[in-house]
Amino acid sequence: MNSLTHFDAAGRAQMVDVGDKAVTHRVAVAGGRITMQPATLQLISSGSAKKGDVLGVARIAAIQGAKRTPELIPLAHPLAITKIDIDFTVQPASSSIECRAQVETHGQTGVEMEALTAVQIGLLTIYDMCKAVDRAMVIGEVRLLEKHGGKSGSYVAAD
Repeated sequence: MNSLTHFDAAGRAQMVDVGDKAVTHRVAVAGGRITMQPATLQLISSGSAKKGDVLGVARIAAIQGAKRTPELIPLAHPLAITKIDIDFTVQPASSSIECRAQVETHGQTGVEMEALTAVQIGLLTIYDMCKAVDRAMVIGEVRLLEKHGGKSGSYVAAD
């Protein structure tokens, strides 16, 4: 097992030095889900939620979350993100909505944190917009699905 890179030899928190790493195309894909009452899902799906287009607003929020990751995660590097793609999939059978975020850059460090942050912010925005009708919504299963690029190569989650 590798050592934790965000700590120096004395155990102090540090931002990882990526200065000697090669610039490569890096991609990360993350996913998660919010589960709700069927009536809440119907409000979102029909576009009749009181606050408007829930998934449209959540998509913009997810993009903003990815872009602001270094402001939220103390040791994350500011990155020049080249692409952010956010998809929401309504799952009537489980009364849930899945969020999938793909983030890309050409840089010296990966975009896993940006993809994970995008998913969380997107799902939190759905919660915020619908909490007046359903406070029992549950956000979960947020995880890294894929990452490509860099020295460590590719990772694809086992389903």
